[in-house]
Amino acid sequence: MKHFLRYTVAPIFLMISTPLFAFLFWFTATKLDGSVTTLIHFFATKGLVKGFYLILSPVFFGSKFSWSVIGIFSLIEIMLMKIVPGKTYFGPTTSMGNRPVYKQNGLACFLITLALFLASSIYIPSFNPALFYTHMGEFIGALNLFSLAFCAFLYLKGRYFPSSSDNGISKNLIFDFYWGTELYPRIFGIDLKQWTNCRFGMMSWPLIILSFLYYQKQSSGLQIGMIVSVALQILYVAKFFVWEKGYMRSIDIMHDRAGYYICWGCLVWVPVVYTSPTLYMVNLPETLNYITAVLVFAIGAGAILANFWCDYQRMIYREEYQKTKKLLSVGYIEAISKEGGDCGNKYPLITTGLWGISRNFRYVFELLGTFFWTLPAGFFLPLPWFYFLFLTVLLVDRANRNDLRCQQRYKEDWVSYCKEVPYKMIPWIY
Repeated sequence: MKHFLRYTVAPIFLMISTPLFAFLFWFTATKLDGSVTTLIHFFATKGLVKGFYLILSPVFFGSKFSWSVIGIFSLIEIMLMKIVPGKTYFGPTTSMGNRPVYKQNGLACFLITLALFLASSIYIPSFNPALFYTHMGEFIGALNLFSLAFCAFLYLKGRYFPSSSDNGISKNLIFDFYWGTELYPRIFGIDLKQWTNCRFGMMSWPLIILSFLYYQKQSSGLQIGMIVSVALQILYVAKFFVWEKGYMRSIDIMHDRAGYYICWGCLVWVPVVYTSPTLYMVNLPETLNYITAVLVFAIGAGAILANFWCDYQRMIYREEYQKTKKLLSVGYIEAISKEGGDCGNKYPLITTGLWGISRNFRYVFELLGTFFWTLPAGFFLPLPWFYFLFLTVLLVDRANRNDLRCQQRYKEDWVSYCKEVPYKMIPWIY
């Protein structure tokens, strides 16, 4: 029964509830002034079925405009992945002995994408930069249908035409669709997980929040809090693309297959939920003055840069260890992989500096950055804080999953490391 609930009931529940939640999030923010109380009253008055019908029916299938924008954006990002130059680098060796290949051009693609959006806003009179706010419901509808079709394609591809030996099925169609059938699907030389996670989900994030900012400017005038929030998020996304090489060694890429969980999440959940604090700020009153705005931005930017330094530090230490087989500037435990395609290989587990405070101290900085770019929304409404709460749960779960995988991989070396660095995230607490 436990297996059935985890691998069948839970995926079905998530695949039904998360698209509905995305529509509700947008509807509550733009039609009900962000009020959960008004949403409850709406369903109490209309009824559950009719209420959902009234919300979904105008936007469920998207629109010609939304499908066109999604298609153009997807093609642009695929073209940039292919034509923008960058150094070739490799991901970690998989349990089947495969090693994915990538091109290091994420930051350049990010800057080009931003430049194209801003240039279009200035020089093309027919281009309305507020498009993602004014047509957000249509975009959610189109993205949801596109993502479901894309996940079906990934399921069939991984089952019948896999790109590598890192594929397989569990004989549970529901779970295989949810989790995926292939670890590193590729088509025409494009790594599809890199495209969905990085070049669609993360790349669309700054464009969407800039669109919200433009809408606020057009409708009621810019607020300091909105500017601070958008600036911090763009700094965070820029940090991500500077560090993209490190992200391709994260648990999202190394362990999670390309299915609904990852791909629908990056194609729909990221554009809707990750941008939601800014969506709600569009119509909220100002909460910051110039002094508090500077303070919020400074602390938020410091947290984001500290998060980057944690990740970048680990990346460069790994590269140094691969070249010299030793690290002179930090303390570390030499761990030997006991399983997979890299069985017998040695890796450094850092025990000093920021990595000596806790095993995932970078997550504390990530949560702080998110807190400060949400803070301008104030505490008038609970929904702007949903992403912060969601991210907290996600990162705690990720820390636990990372611990479990490392324990299985490094065995007694991981036990020794945990004695040196006993806390998972927050010192003396967790």
